[in-house]
Amino acid sequence: MIKKIAVLGAGTMGQSIAENFAIHGYDVNLYDVDEDRLRNVENEIKTDLEFLAEEGYIEHSVIAETMNNIHYCSDIKKAVVDRDFITESIPEILELKQETFKLLDDICPEQTIFTSNTSSLGLNDMMALVSENRKKRMMVTHYYNPAHIMPIVELSYFGNMPEEVYQEVESLFKSIKKQYIKVLKDVPGLVANRIQQGIAREVFSIIEQGIAEPEDVDKALMFGPAFRYATTGQLEVADMGGLDIWSVVGDNLLKVMDNRTEANPLLREKVKEGKLGAKTGEGFFKYKPETLAQTRNDFTKRLIHQLKVSQNYIKKEPISTK
Repeated sequence: MIKKIAVLGAGTMGQSIAENFAIHGYDVNLYDVDEDRLRNVENEIKTDLEFLAEEGYIEHSVIAETMNNIHYCSDIKKAVVDRDFITESIPEILELKQETFKLLDDICPEQTIFTSNTSSLGLNDMMALVSENRKKRMMVTHYYNPAHIMPIVELSYFGNMPEEVYQEVESLFKSIKKQYIKVLKDVPGLVANRIQQGIAREVFSIIEQGIAEPEDVDKALMFGPAFRYATTGQLEVADMGGLDIWSVVGDNLLKVMDNRTEANPLLREKVKEGKLGAKTGEGFFKYKPETLAQTRNDFTKRLIHQLKVSQNYIKKEPISTK
């Protein structure tokens, strides 16, 4: 049974992943090579937990319990040597991940499960330097940001791992109230990011062509497709509308829609101009420095509200495909 967890990397995702497990009572070691980062992240987690309590997502009593469940480590051996489950959220550099997993393989118990938060690097590539036995206990566990709020986690099941080990990990994520999906093939982007990029490609193209202003493009998504997607998925939507209709509309529209195989030139131009979004004050929209913190809080509040509401419509027994 998985009881002790280590998270490698105290950046945005690592911090959030550690917080998620700790909220649900797990003993978590959060490791980072940067000791200054570790000192700062403790205060950031406390502030984040207070925000969650104010929004009614957790009880105020959970704050102290969660803080006590997280231990901050700059020594990787101490962080992982007694752990049952380790997830890395270090920079997306293949060689760095390979060396990290090799080190973990050398110092961790044989039953420890290793996972990566990546959605862009292949599992086989990341496993290149570990032992054959360890490969049977390695997988991808991909979260969406912020990991402690977004309910999805993608779990790889690529043929290297016995079913009983996969089920152990699935039970872990069930215990922290995640909506997990089993990904059967090792493809770039896994499932959710590929769907998201498909939508984003057409959104950017619509703006590039001047078909609508950014505000209206976002409104079209929020109150059109995304309004349904909040409570169901594309395949059920297609079934409800009729596959014959979807087939005809696909024939008519897909041939005139964006089919680029690289990022939209509009994005590249904004990056070149330093308009990177909220963090630089301007992207598709403008953000005032004095109100940016409130804008970010409002964004997170909407996610928390959606998470709480989602408990009412999560299907207890999914529609069968058999």
